[in-house]
Amino acid sequence: MIKTNVMRILTQKKIIHQQHEYPHGDAPVDGVTCAALMGMDVRKVFKTLVTQGAGRGYYVFVVPVAQTLDLKKAARAVGEKSVQMIPVAQIEPLTGYVRGGCSPVGMKKQFPTVIDQSCLALDTMVVSAGKIGYQIELAPQALLALIRGQTADLVV
Repeated sequence: MIKTNVMRILTQKKIIHQQHEYPHGDAPVDGVTCAALMGMDVRKVFKTLVTQGAGRGYYVFVVPVAQTLDLKKAARAVGEKSVQMIPVAQIEPLTGYVRGGCSPVGMKKQFPTVIDQSCLALDTMVVSAGKIGYQIELAPQALLALIRGQTADLVV
Protein backbone atom coordinates (compact mmCIF):
# COMPACT_ATOMS: atom_id res chain seq x y z
CA MET A 1 0.00 0.00 0.00
CA ILE A 2 1.19 3.48 -0.80
CA LYS A 3 1.40 6.24 1.80
CA THR A 4 -0.71 9.28 0.94
CA ASN A 5 -0.28 12.73 2.47
CA VAL A 6 -3.40 12.07 4.54
CA MET A 7 -1.81 8.91 5.98
CA ARG A 8 1.41 10.81 6.70
CA ILE A 9 -0.51 13.56 8.54
CA LEU A 10 -2.38 11.00 10.67
CA THR A 11 0.85 9.16 11.49
CA GLN A 12 2.65 12.42 12.32
CA LYS A 13 -0.19 13.50 14.63
CA LYS A 14 -0.21 10.01 16.21
CA ILE A 15 -3.87 9.47 15.28
CA ILE A 16 -4.84 5.82 15.29
CA HIS A 17 -6.13 4.84 11.87
CA GLN A 18 -6.38 1.89 9.52
CA GLN A 19 -5.63 2.05 5.81
CA HIS A 20 -7.85 0.42 3.19
CA GLU A 21 -7.42 -0.05 -0.53
CA TYR A 22 -9.96 -1.04 -3.16
CA PRO A 23 -9.46 -2.05 -6.81
CA HIS A 24 -9.33 1.09 -8.93
CA GLY A 25 -8.33 2.73 -12.15
CA ASP A 26 -7.81 6.44 -12.66
CA ALA A 27 -11.51 7.23 -12.78
CA PRO A 28 -13.50 7.79 -9.59
CA VAL A 29 -16.15 5.29 -8.55
CA ASP A 30 -19.21 6.21 -6.55
CA GLY A 31 -19.04 5.81 -2.78
CA VAL A 32 -21.51 2.94 -2.58
CA THR A 33 -19.38 0.94 -5.03
CA CYS A 34 -16.28 1.89 -3.07
CA ALA A 35 -17.87 0.57 0.16
CA ALA A 36 -18.88 -2.67 -1.57
CA LEU A 37 -15.37 -3.16 -3.01
CA MET A 38 -13.97 -2.87 0.53
CA GLY A 39 -16.71 -5.07 2.01
CA MET A 40 -17.88 -2.30 4.34
CA ASP A 41 -21.25 -1.12 5.58
CA VAL A 42 -22.23 1.98 3.56
CA ARG A 43 -23.30 3.74 6.78
CA LYS A 44 -19.64 3.77 7.86
CA VAL A 45 -18.16 5.13 4.61
CA PHE A 46 -18.35 8.91 4.03
CA LYS A 47 -17.78 11.17 1.04
CA THR A 48 -16.25 14.64 1.09
CA LEU A 49 -18.12 17.39 -0.75
CA VAL A 50 -16.92 20.95 -1.35
CA THR A 51 -19.35 23.85 -1.65
CA GLN A 52 -19.32 27.60 -1.99
CA GLY A 53 -21.62 29.79 0.05
CA ALA A 54 -23.63 32.82 -1.01
CA GLY A 55 -20.99 34.91 0.79
CA ARG A 56 -18.33 33.37 -1.55
CA GLY A 57 -16.65 31.32 1.23
CA TYR A 58 -15.90 27.62 0.78
CA TYR A 59 -17.22 24.86 3.02
CA VAL A 60 -16.58 21.13 3.24
CA PHE A 61 -19.30 18.63 4.12
CA VAL A 62 -18.69 14.96 4.92
CA VAL A 63 -21.75 12.71 4.55
CA PRO A 64 -22.48 8.98 4.26
CA VAL A 65 -21.84 7.77 0.70
CA ALA A 66 -25.35 6.39 0.22
CA GLN A 67 -26.99 9.67 1.21
CA THR A 68 -27.44 13.08 -0.38
CA LEU A 69 -26.29 16.38 1.07
CA ASP A 70 -29.26 18.65 1.81
CA LEU A 71 -28.00 22.04 0.65
CA LYS A 72 -30.45 23.94 2.85
CA LYS A 73 -29.37 22.06 5.98
CA ALA A 74 -25.72 22.52 4.96
CA ALA A 75 -26.18 26.29 4.57
CA ARG A 76 -27.86 26.51 7.99
CA ALA A 77 -25.00 24.52 9.56
CA VAL A 78 -22.43 27.11 8.43
CA GLY A 79 -24.58 30.22 8.82
CA GLU A 80 -24.92 30.93 5.10
CA LYS A 81 -28.01 31.98 3.15
CA SER A 82 -27.27 29.19 0.64
CA VAL A 83 -24.47 26.88 -0.53
CA GLN A 84 -23.91 25.16 -3.85
CA MET A 85 -21.57 22.41 -5.01
CA ILE A 86 -18.43 23.75 -6.70
CA PRO A 87 -17.84 22.74 -10.34
CA VAL A 88 -15.73 19.57 -10.73
CA ALA A 89 -13.03 21.58 -12.54
CA GLN A 90 -12.47 23.64 -9.35
CA ILE A 91 -11.93 20.69 -6.99
CA GLU A 92 -8.24 20.06 -7.66
CA PRO A 93 -7.07 23.71 -7.81
CA LEU A 94 -8.98 24.51 -4.62
CA THR A 95 -8.28 21.41 -2.52
CA GLY A 96 -5.26 19.73 -4.09
CA TYR A 97 -7.34 16.56 -4.55
CA VAL A 98 -8.99 15.05 -7.61
CA ARG A 99 -12.67 14.16 -7.81
CA GLY A 100 -13.13 10.77 -6.15
CA GLY A 101 -10.06 11.25 -3.97
CA CYS A 102 -11.03 14.32 -1.95
CA SER A 103 -10.33 14.00 1.77
CA PRO A 104 -11.33 16.34 4.61
CA VAL A 105 -7.73 15.94 5.85
CA GLY A 106 -4.81 17.80 4.27
CA MET A 107 -6.51 20.12 1.79
CA LYS A 108 -4.43 23.03 0.49
CA LYS A 109 -6.38 25.22 2.93
CA GLN A 110 -8.45 24.07 5.90
CA PHE A 111 -12.00 25.18 5.11
CA PRO A 112 -14.80 25.11 7.68
CA THR A 113 -15.87 21.46 7.76
CA VAL A 114 -19.08 19.84 8.96
CA ILE A 115 -19.58 16.07 9.27
CA ASP A 116 -23.04 14.52 9.27
CA GLN A 117 -24.07 13.83 12.85
CA SER A 118 -24.62 10.13 12.06
CA CYS A 119 -20.85 9.70 12.52
CA LEU A 120 -21.29 10.13 16.28
CA ALA A 121 -23.07 6.76 16.52
CA LEU A 122 -20.05 4.99 14.98
CA ASP A 123 -16.88 3.64 16.61
CA THR A 124 -15.00 4.35 13.38
CA MET A 125 -15.76 5.99 10.05
CA VAL A 126 -14.07 5.77 6.66
CA VAL A 127 -13.07 8.74 4.47
CA SER A 128 -10.84 9.16 1.45
CA ALA A 129 -7.11 8.96 2.04
CA GLY A 130 -6.60 11.62 -0.64
CA LYS A 131 -6.11 9.35 -3.63
CA ILE A 132 -8.54 7.27 -5.67
CA GLY A 133 -8.49 3.70 -4.40
CA TYR A 134 -7.33 4.50 -0.87
CA GLN A 135 -9.37 5.12 2.27
CA ILE A 136 -8.63 5.65 5.95
CA GLU A 137 -10.67 4.48 8.93
CA LEU A 138 -10.53 6.37 12.20
CA ALA A 139 -12.63 7.43 15.17
CA PRO A 140 -15.06 10.26 14.31
CA GLN A 141 -13.91 12.24 17.36
CA ALA A 142 -10.28 12.03 16.19
CA LEU A 143 -11.22 13.32 12.73
CA LEU A 144 -13.34 16.13 14.17
CA ALA A 145 -10.49 17.22 16.46
CA LEU A 146 -7.89 17.10 13.67
CA ILE A 147 -9.89 19.19 11.20
CA ARG A 148 -11.51 21.36 13.89
CA GLY A 149 -14.85 20.25 12.49
CA GLN A 150 -18.37 20.21 13.81
CA THR A 151 -21.37 17.95 13.30
CA ALA A 152 -24.89 18.66 12.11
CA ASP A 153 -27.82 16.97 10.44
CA LEU A 154 -26.80 17.34 6.77
CA VAL A 155 -28.64 14.75 4.73
CA VAL A 156 -31.98 14.62 2.94
